[in-house]
Amino acid sequence: MRYSEWIAAAYFAYLAAASWLRRVSFRRRVSLLAVAILSLLVIRAAGNELLSPVRDWMPLAYILGGYYLSLALFVEPSPTVEAWLIGWDRRLLGDPATRFARWPRAVLAYLDIVYMLCFLLVPAGCAVLVATGQRALIDRYWTIVAGAELASFAPLAFIQTRPPWVIERKAVLADRAVHRLASRMVQHLTICVNTFPSGHVAGSLAVALAVIGPAPAAGAILLALAASIAVACVVGRYHYVIDVVAGAAVAIVMFLFAVYAAV
Repeated sequence: MRYSEWIAAAYFAYLAAASWLRRVSFRRRVSLLAVAILSLLVIRAAGNELLSPVRDWMPLAYILGGYYLSLALFVEPSPTVEAWLIGWDRRLLGDPATRFARWPRAVLAYLDIVYMLCFLLVPAGCAVLVATGQRALIDRYWTIVAGAELASFAPLAFIQTRPPWVIERKAVLADRAVHRLASRMVQHLTICVNTFPSGHVAGSLAVALAVIGPAPAAGAILLALAASIAVACVVGRYHYVIDVVAGAAVAIVMFLFAVYAAV
């Protein structure tokens, strides 16, 4: 199996094991165990010649499935951890709800649009490698990206908090229309709990780091977008500042792992 596939298999096995340490229903535990077994079978089967045309893209499914499955381990938010996260935001930002009220409307709209479209960066990074004839680097790419994403979802089993937009009063922003659209997307398409570290930041930065070496021009653009997403997470109150910092750290660690392991 590839490095990235080992990471995915370990993540799903971790979810199944963690369910026995959390106060979740027996039905959830059995479901996660079944998913872990099925995922391992699928990952193993990916090496079959019949699945080889889609193998390079299958980590997309592992990431998406890993994200939504992490919610099965959510029991209740921790007021202590939430207070710690909010406390750091107030130290660094003052009142987060009004901190960005005077930012230009165009800038705020750009940040929300980039945030909404950040999921496109993950397949885009892989597509860049394929388009530039560097398919040999696909496993390295997914090792960094899937590793960073899944490492961001894993702590949700034990570090359980709500995102700022759930707890705080509504942010005062000059661009309300685009922010309203982004907020609706978050409410209806996400698991509506906080991932610490931020999966948005970890994933987008990991994509940029994985691409910037083999494709510098595309990597530089992706890096700028990753930085914008990190800012958008805080400005739109989708994540706490500490989430963003931790997400960036996870991406860097996975990149260094890939470098030193010579993936």
